[in-house]
Amino acid sequence: MKTSKNRRDFLKISSAGTLGLMALGPLACSPGAAIDRKSFGVGLQLYTIRDAMAADVKGSLQKLSDMGFKNLELADYANGKFYGYSPKEFKKMVNDMGMEIISSHTSVEAEGITTESAQKMADDHAELGVKYCVQPWVEEEDRHVEFYKRMVGEWNEVGRIMKGVGIQFGYHNHNFEFANLDGIVPYYDIFMPEMDPDLITMEIDFYWVTKAGQDPVEMFNRYPGRFQLFHFKDMLTQQAPYFDIVKDDITSVGAGVIDFKRIMAAADVAGMKYHFVEDDNQGNGKPFEALETSINNLTTDILKNA
Repeated sequence: MKTSKNRRDFLKISSAGTLGLMALGPLACSPGAAIDRKSFGVGLQLYTIRDAMAADVKGSLQKLSDMGFKNLELADYANGKFYGYSPKEFKKMVNDMGMEIISSHTSVEAEGITTESAQKMADDHAELGVKYCVQPWVEEEDRHVEFYKRMVGEWNEVGRIMKGVGIQFGYHNHNFEFANLDGIVPYYDIFMPEMDPDLITMEIDFYWVTKAGQDPVEMFNRYPGRFQLFHFKDMLTQQAPYFDIVKDDITSVGAGVIDFKRIMAAADVAGMKYHFVEDDNQGNGKPFEALETSINNLTTDILKNA
């Protein structure tokens, strides 16, 4: 079947402006700015700044580099292009700003994917130079046992094609994979046993795992080496059941209740290779201010002795 457009279509906004270093204002002079933030290898999932990227790609990326982000995970691949640029154009732009493209969220939708379209997707990403392509989402109507079993088989095949060009395929969780479907918990009863660990790694999102009432460290111990990618995303909810509160509960990394130091102490067990900040709510209207808080907390505290 053919690929469909990514679910994360960027919102179109009419205003555009310069998003360079001067836009940081006093944030550029924060106490954390004196350290070499890039040495920590902090990444960002660009879905976090989707509105800004829709308005000004180059300015938004430069602003991230100036803040100290080193690695990027993309969220806009369509018709062989990334954010409207060819793979070579986009890679050069990012590299010239002192950053690296590590990963890309690229959906294989419910209707499936042909071998040719999967190969095209793999070749475009290989030209971009990514290490990972990640399946980020399952539509609500497809969240049932029969679909999961069929799609896991198809994702394994996509993983083989990706591996042929030197790319690791992956899956990014939310909380719905942990729902009990007549005695079957998809994440534990379908995904982990039926996904080939050589072909599909797991990108664990700590916010959504916590929302589902799961303990990330227990997951690492149960499936050591299966989690090469981490998503840092914090939450404000104070007590279980966490999943009862979702809207506007995302907050900057280190500003919420998730114990990231405990998680990072088990990173070797998990098999972690890269980590990315993500904020689905775009900082509740102030994405770059929220990101400044996240990267400051990561580089001055959470990752300091990791």
